[in-house]
This record gives sequence, C-alpha cells and structure tokens, in this order.
Amino acid sequence: MISIPMVWVSSALAGEVDVIDAQIKKETGGTYSISATLKHADEGWDHYADAWDVLAPNGSILTTRVLAHPHVNEQPFTRSKGGIEIPHDISEVTIRGKDTVHGYGGKTFKLTISR
Repeated sequence: MISIPMVWVSSALAGEVDVIDAQIKKETGGTYSISATLKHADEGWDHYADAWDVLAPNGSILTTRVLAHPHVNEQPFTRSKGGIEIPHDISEVTIRGKDTVHGYGGKTFKLTISR
C-alpha cells in the first residue's frame, strides 16, 4: 500500500487577533475616544480582523468598532472610535479583538480610566 500525504490548507493560519496597544482620551461632554492597535495576519476577505470591543469589568460590551475591510498590507494597524460612554463607576476597560474565522480571542489590552 502506498501512502499519499494529505495537505490541508486552512484559512485559520492567520491566528487570532491581538490587541497590542490602546489609548484613551476624554472628550468634551464626558465621552471618550479610544484608539486600538491590532495585529493579525489578515489573509483577505475570508479571514481578517473585523472588529474590536470595549468591555466593562463585568464583561458587558460598552461599544464595538466594526472594521469594514481586511488590512493585509497594513500590520499592525490602529483604528479609533469616539463618543464612547463609560459609566462613572468603571475605572478600567478591556479591549478585545475579533476576526472572521476565530471570533473573539488573542491578546486583550486593559486601559485605566482617568476621571
């Protein structure tokens, strides 16, 4: 019997999204702007980082920044979102990334809220 090796190529090769940095700024009116830097080996429309979330300490989502297209040739990349309302009793938020294959995963990033 002859054994023929099987080669399987998966779109999961890009792995999960890592949030490698984030910055927060207080805006006029008490809302916040967050800039998150993501790293992901985007492969095109079938596997790319498609969002990041801001999470409260209890895990609830305060806001989501949808990413409308792959960033194949722009890694890592930074995108911002403003007008984020963060309740006064929250002193820290977590930023997590999401991709089209794995969903949520990878490294998260914590930000301290200065009041």
